Amino acid sequence: MADQLATIREFITTKIGGFEVADDEDLFESGYVNSLFAVQIVMFVENTLGLPVVEDDLDIKNFASIVKIDSFASAKRATSQVNG
Repeated sequence: MADQLATIREFITTKIGGFEVADDEDLFESGYVNSLFAVQIVMFVENTLGLPVVEDDLDIKNFASIVKIDSFASAKRATSQVNG
């Protein structure tokens, strides 16, 4: 996906009211993410990035920061291309 990191950054920034966060800032520890927002992040990965999120993927480490979401999505994409 063209500039996936920027797409993720824009989504997160929009959802937290336009506040800028560092790409590696832990969104959960900083208080930006609650349970509803966590579900929205998963839905974003599925719907916008076009990647299925299965039960085994639901680990807070995969969604803790912009860069971790990007890494997770890139790994999922690579795995699906190999297996697909």
